[in-house]
Amino acid sequence: MSVSPNRQRLRDIENTGFGPNSSVEGGRLINSDGSTNLKKRGIPIWERTSVYHTLIRMKPRHFFFFVLLWYTSINLIFALIYFLTGVEHLVGGDQAQTYFDKFMEAFFFSSQTLTTVGYGRVAPSGMLTNSIASIESLVGILIFAVMTGLIYGRFSRPRAYLLFSPNILVSPYKDGKALMLRVATYKNNHLTDVDAQLTLAMHVNEDGKIVTRFYPLKLEIQKVNSLALSWTIVHAINEESPLYNYTQEDVVNTKMEVIVIIKAFDDHFSNTVQQRTSYTYQQLIYGARFLPMFNRAADGEYTLLELDKINALEMVSFPENAHHHNGAKA
Repeated sequence: MSVSPNRQRLRDIENTGFGPNSSVEGGRLINSDGSTNLKKRGIPIWERTSVYHTLIRMKPRHFFFFVLLWYTSINLIFALIYFLTGVEHLVGGDQAQTYFDKFMEAFFFSSQTLTTVGYGRVAPSGMLTNSIASIESLVGILIFAVMTGLIYGRFSRPRAYLLFSPNILVSPYKDGKALMLRVATYKNNHLTDVDAQLTLAMHVNEDGKIVTRFYPLKLEIQKVNSLALSWTIVHAINEESPLYNYTQEDVVNTKMEVIVIIKAFDDHFSNTVQQRTSYTYQQLIYGARFLPMFNRAADGEYTLLELDKINALEMVSFPENAHHHNGAKA
């Protein structure tokens, strides 16, 4: 699709961090979890990967699996060393008869040494075995110190804990239409001074070349004092909107993507937190509106916010004057 007169008069932004050349882009710009849809190469993986950032941001189940894998691997390595050195040098473990039993004695002695538990049933004998056990104890102290720091870092890392609606809607709004999405906090944290920024990415045809243009989306309310309940973020599609006169077909042809950035102050962390996501044209539902997701509790003592209704919606029809007001077709 070529550039419409409305977008020609609107000023796009160039400081998004993404280039205008659409031919080098692969898929969406921002993933739903807020990460950049980007892979780097050209230097070895150990140079382009930060182990600390990877472990801090790793999903809990992956982090637990990683810790378990490292713990088991180190024990296996030292158990093999003890086994090759000779299990007869482990006093109390030399009663094992089969190779498997001998290896398991070495393995469990290694786990007791690594964790500095030392039950005392099995003990090293001889200079070589004692030296290996001393080295393993040092390795265990260092590893557990690192793991303790990582676990603390994962728990103490400031996060916004925001839940975004899976879909973005084009809904009736006043006498026209508006782009809407919904957000809420899903933890028992409290966010204040919550600021929302929406950026529209569109692939347009300029002189026979497909380029990516970025436009800021003006919001009905850009900042709220407190995010106690849910917040429906609204961008009115009027003459000032880059989506003015756009049809559903146009949205698909331009591969529209809406990048959302939420910044807020968390009074528990006493720090500014941020979370972002994006919506592609496949996640856009035309002619729908969100249903309420909070109501008064049955006993009337408190307000109930139902987080499972973050994407609760119903299909609606637009008023007849909405098409004329926005100059857009359904």
